[in-house]
Amino acid sequence: MKQMQTLTQAAHTQAAHTQGHGQAHEKASETGAPKDGAAPRTRKVFVKTYGCQMNVYDSERMSDALFKDGYQKTDNPEDADLLLLNTCHIREKAAEKVYSELGRIRQLKEALAEQGRELMVGVAGCVAQAEGQEIIRRAPIVDVVIGPQTYHRLPQAIARARLGEKVVDTDYAVEDKFEHLPKADKKTISSRGVSAFLTVQEGCDKFCTFCVVPYTRGSEVSRSVQQIEREAQSLVDAGVREITLLGQNVNAWHGHGADGREWGLGELLRLLCGIDGLERLRYTTSHPRDMDEALIDAHRDLDKVMPYLHLPVQAGSDRVLKAMNRRHTAQDYLRLIERIRAARPDIALSGDFIVGFPGETDADFEETIQLVEKVRYAQAFSFKYSPRPGTPGADRDDHVPEDIKAKRLERLQKLLRQHQVEFAENCIGKTIDLLLEKPGREPGQLIGRSPWLQPVIVDAKPSQIGDIIKVRITRTGTNSLYADCV
Repeated sequence: MKQMQTLTQAAHTQAAHTQGHGQAHEKASETGAPKDGAAPRTRKVFVKTYGCQMNVYDSERMSDALFKDGYQKTDNPEDADLLLLNTCHIREKAAEKVYSELGRIRQLKEALAEQGRELMVGVAGCVAQAEGQEIIRRAPIVDVVIGPQTYHRLPQAIARARLGEKVVDTDYAVEDKFEHLPKADKKTISSRGVSAFLTVQEGCDKFCTFCVVPYTRGSEVSRSVQQIEREAQSLVDAGVREITLLGQNVNAWHGHGADGREWGLGELLRLLCGIDGLERLRYTTSHPRDMDEALIDAHRDLDKVMPYLHLPVQAGSDRVLKAMNRRHTAQDYLRLIERIRAARPDIALSGDFIVGFPGETDADFEETIQLVEKVRYAQAFSFKYSPRPGTPGADRDDHVPEDIKAKRLERLQKLLRQHQVEFAENCIGKTIDLLLEKPGREPGQLIGRSPWLQPVIVDAKPSQIGDIIKVRITRTGTNSLYADCV
């Protein structure tokens, strides 16, 4: 947490000027009655989000639930009455990074206590689900530990913690959390921008041998068509123009419609494209095994579905793919890419790669390089394999040495970067529709996203945020494009 490096010092400085006042304000806010004529102190929550887009969505929904309970968001940890870490367990040593963060938060909590102010600390997300009671044992400053399937119960957990209980709620909820979460109002949704995430599916049944998701997020669960349509409509009513549907395996979504049938993602996209005012649709993350013809046809037929697809393959070696339990071959994947490109020739492909999975040989790695050369990704994410405790991959005894993994990753990333640059350079001269999302770094600039998800910088007025304008790409930057209005 960048701000956390200075927040302890700031809290001590504030304590020198406000000693004795914080406690009175906190008690006033608890009772709702001001003391000595002072206004009650509004409770504030600071949320730090780690990891994927689904965690961003979850953090927003937790903030909505806490807002209904009287909390306002703050960007300053030292102003918070509740500090919430929404954690991710997908990377190496994720839990240790959380404990390190909690060590810094302990200093803040102690500094605020000198003012007479109480700081509640909560840990949510996948590390919370994986570690549970261990978090309380190792970091006694934590008041609440809550998993991804139970965060709709966060306000009740905080209330129990305020009475002195250490709350750990990581059960898989029987009730539908989405039905129990409060709905954000238009003002709150509008403040988050013109692009929004919408979770439609959670969990995973694939059990890839490198992945903790089935253990931290549970089995695959799909929201109903009615729930999704209702939330999408509320987002659009508040000014959202682009929605990204989220899921651990989003294209495995199969939700029940009002007609009693079970729908697939392709059919859901067709329904959402009919919402007036919704201009763009995306979805992530997909699994090759769940990419069916109806979904491919949706890319062909629906202009609102953006020509961008994140479709992780992880490796190019059939031997490694089998060891990963991916249940597809490299040739299966390449044939699928051909079908997708035949349906949507301008589509940009993105992928994930794990280098140095246990047992990976030089020959296996060369097959990954060959696959990358054939596909030529517009974007990609690549990592060295790191063991996740409790997964089958972690128990293998043929782990690849770190120095070999590092050399392979360097070579792969160089090739992926080369293809990304080539894709960006091929955009120069193209005229595209650009959704303006936010101010740029320089005065008079706005940033939007191309149909292929690249950041595009253009000279435009702040009042144009939310507009879709035609621009011509003029040049490339390090990780973005520059354009002129047409």
